[in-house]
Formats: sequence, structure tokens, C-alpha cells
Amino acid sequence: MSSDQPVLSLRDGAARAILAEDLDVKTALAQDVATRWHARRLSLRSPLDTLPPLRPGRPERPELVSPTQVKRRSLHSPHGRIALLHAIAHIELNATDLALDIVARFAAAPMPQSFFDGWMQVAFEEAKHFNMVRERLRALGADYGDVPAHDGLWQAAHDTRNDLTARLAVVPLILEARGLDVTPSLRAKMREAGDEESAAVLDVIYEDEKKHVAIGAKWFRFLCAREGKDAAQTFRLLVRANFRGAPKPPFNDLARAAAGLTPTFYRALSSQSMS
Repeated sequence: MSSDQPVLSLRDGAARAILAEDLDVKTALAQDVATRWHARRLSLRSPLDTLPPLRPGRPERPELVSPTQVKRRSLHSPHGRIALLHAIAHIELNATDLALDIVARFAAAPMPQSFFDGWMQVAFEEAKHFNMVRERLRALGADYGDVPAHDGLWQAAHDTRNDLTARLAVVPLILEARGLDVTPSLRAKMREAGDEESAAVLDVIYEDEKKHVAIGAKWFRFLCAREGKDAAQTFRLLVRANFRGAPKPPFNDLARAAAGLTPTFYRALSSQSMS
């Protein structure tokens, strides 16, 4: 579908943003669709909507490799900081598509309008994060695509494509919550290395991540309550069934709890194999 055709609905716009291979088009479309949805200028669905793809649109670079092939470097070198920022940009790009996919794939689910409000806010902010990190990479003489990246994040979307409750358990409450654990130490290391500009970008991401985990926890609890299920127990069951690996300590228990994700959800998982 041509990018200059009018967006038919929220689902259509979200799916078309996921499909976009040009990342400037992807982030601009995600933010435009979010703005129009929040202004109530789009319907939720239409009969001729673009359907969400199994994989998001991507440019030719970066090369996608196994997570074990992604090198770690010291943040005290410019190359190390570029590698970290590139990894964060890759995470934020995937997070943009993941938020859009929740909206597009589950647009026919019996959920309140505020559910879609929340996830389009997330999509808008994840697109903002990607653009902020990319701008910082360019200021350092690099760009997104210069460093190999791994493809594990989108696997979570594929594995939970038929189950909204499982999607909420794995994406915001495992993957996004991980950002609450690691971002404070990363921004501190950036400041130790004298890179205040990169640390300031991480400050913005961290504050927004708290809201995103809270949105995920709110709607996960909503679905569990509607089905008469214990939220923490259901979370553990779904993570064991749908996530490859285990949550890794140390955990930022305070930030997680403030977002509605208390230790009863995840502590029992961290010491057990889910392979």
C-alpha cells in the first residue's frame, strides 16, 4: 500500500507503521496516528484495513545476528558508548513496533477505548526515544545500522500473537520492566564517562519506561480480574510458557512496584529454569 494513501483507521495506521521500512516514515507515521487517535479523528477499525504483518519492516542494515554475537564494550571508549546507544536504539525501534502491534493485532479484542489510548501513547513515546537515540548516535559520528543487532525482541511478539494476556505478560512486564532494572546503572556509567548528553537521553527513556510498565500492569490485571484469575500466578504461568529465559536480578523493586509489578510476580521466576 502506498504511504500517501489516507489512513483508514487506528488499526490500519498502526499496521502500516509496522510495515514501513524507512525508519523516518515509521516513526513519523506512528506519532501521527497516535496524535489523530487521541484527538478522536480515527475510528478503531475499518473493513479495508491493512493487516499487521508477521515481521516489521526494516532497512537493509543493521545486520541481524544471534544475541551471543553482539559484542559488549567498555563505556569509557567512544566505540563502546556508540555500541551501547546502538543497542538501545534497536530496543526502542522494536518497542515502537511492539506497541503498534498490540493495537493492530488486538484491535478486535473486547477492550475499552482507554486500552488503545495507552498503547498509542507508548508507541508515540517509543518512536520519540528511537529518534532521540539516533540523533545522539549521529552527533557521535555514527548512525543506526552501523553495528550488528539481534532479533530476539520481535520473537516475543510472534510467540504471543494469539494471546493478549500473554503478550502483556511478556512484552511490558518482562522486556520493558528489564529496562527499569538496567537503565539507572547505564546512565550513571555514561555520566562517569563524561557523556552527559547520552545520559540525559537515558533519563527521558527511564521516566517514560515507568509509565509503559504501569500501562502493561494495569491492563494485565484488568484481564486477569475479568477472567477471575490471580494476576501474579497467571503471570508466572504465562511467562514460563511464552518466554525463553528467566528474569535476571538485580531487580529495581521500587520502580517495578511503583508501576504495579510487585515482587510476587517475578521473584519466583528468577531462580527457576523455563527452558
